[in-house]
Amino acid sequence: MEPREHITHEEFSFRKYAWRQFKKNKIALFSLYILGFLVFVAVFADLIATDQPLYARYRGKTFFPAFQVLVNPTHTDSVWNESTGTWEKIQFDIAPWKQMKLESAVWAPIAYSPDKSDRYNRDFVGPFDEQVYKNPDGEIVPVPWYFRHYLGTNQIGQDVAAGLVHGTRISLSVGLVAVGIAAIIGIILGALAGFFGDSGLKSRRGQFWGAVLGLFFGFFYGFMVRGYAILDGINAGMLQGLWQVFLSLLLFAVILLAFTWLGKHLLGRLPWFRNPTTVPVDSVISRLIEIMNSMPRLLLILTIASLFKDKSIFLIMAILGLTSWTGIARFTRAELLRTRSLEYIQAARALGYNKRRIIFGHALPNSLAPVFISISFGIAAAILAESSLSFLGIGVPDDVVTWGSLLSAGRTHYDAWWMVVFPGFAIFLTVTIYTIIGEALRDALDPRLKQ
Repeated sequence: MEPREHITHEEFSFRKYAWRQFKKNKIALFSLYILGFLVFVAVFADLIATDQPLYARYRGKTFFPAFQVLVNPTHTDSVWNESTGTWEKIQFDIAPWKQMKLESAVWAPIAYSPDKSDRYNRDFVGPFDEQVYKNPDGEIVPVPWYFRHYLGTNQIGQDVAAGLVHGTRISLSVGLVAVGIAAIIGIILGALAGFFGDSGLKSRRGQFWGAVLGLFFGFFYGFMVRGYAILDGINAGMLQGLWQVFLSLLLFAVILLAFTWLGKHLLGRLPWFRNPTTVPVDSVISRLIEIMNSMPRLLLILTIASLFKDKSIFLIMAILGLTSWTGIARFTRAELLRTRSLEYIQAARALGYNKRRIIFGHALPNSLAPVFISISFGIAAAILAESSLSFLGIGVPDDVVTWGSLLSAGRTHYDAWWMVVFPGFAIFLTVTIYTIIGEALRDALDPRLKQ
């Protein structure tokens, strides 16, 4: 047997052990590679699918239109036209690059943008149908292979492949942002419920009832009274909406702190209100979770989305996050109920650490493994929910191309099978790989399976 002093810390690192266990699941590892590819596509979507060439040389001058459009969409430049003896002005985002006599050019893998239509390939041209384009000589000829619509077009001639590429960014962003919001809410509330329970947090009765009144009046004046201001702010723009929400949160916090202070220093003078009492943190949060779970989620999302005049993808992210935190909260609560009785938590209490440091510095970091699994499943659910909303035409602006909107465009045209097959497969693939990764994480992070 190897001497104990030669055994390194890495051999006992549970993080490295979990990664080794995860790599043993070949399907999950392959799914992780696919997810990395999707992230790459989402990050570089503007260079993978664009109707501007990556590199072009025109009338003796070199341009990089696709890169320059990212910095300034309305970027313009001029070249000297010897045939007319004048300067020719080029606006990069609307220039007909495919009809210009370029000396040389490097095109993107998909030479179309998702929001621009091809007038020569309208009315659902399939990927194997005959496709044409207007060449630099003004002739309508069969399209060369690098200008083909690989996955076909929709009714107005928009490229389906370009829509799928840019829709990848929307879907992954919705999943990450929505679950990020849900994780913040769920982890904090679940940690408080699990650590304190119904008897772990003590307070004077005056301070407790002052906080209860502060919660009621803070919510009423912060969100009910200012409801129209928040709606008007969101309809005016995302930044204005965030500012109004921040003001409401600030007003809510001020009212809560004011009532808590008054309850402690005014009501605390009375004999009954000076007595200590326990705060039922677990019961309150658990009842809130049950209330949220009892509401039909899709109906709740539709109701909230209908209150706003303008559609916004950021609004959909926020709504999905605010309505999907309960599962994460229940996982966190269950883990904290187990962790709070372990020896190192008792040692931290004996050393006199404050409760905030014990919860967020010691208990919570060692209880997040099941939460990460719930987050991976939550991302898949958020992508599926966003696709469902886009399919119904709710919440997402009409000019934003998503997988769900592509799928919706093909539901009334049964002959355009590519409008259903390719977006549907993209949704199926993304949800499946997140589910597989979540199951593999569950097996790899389970300490009971460690040998």
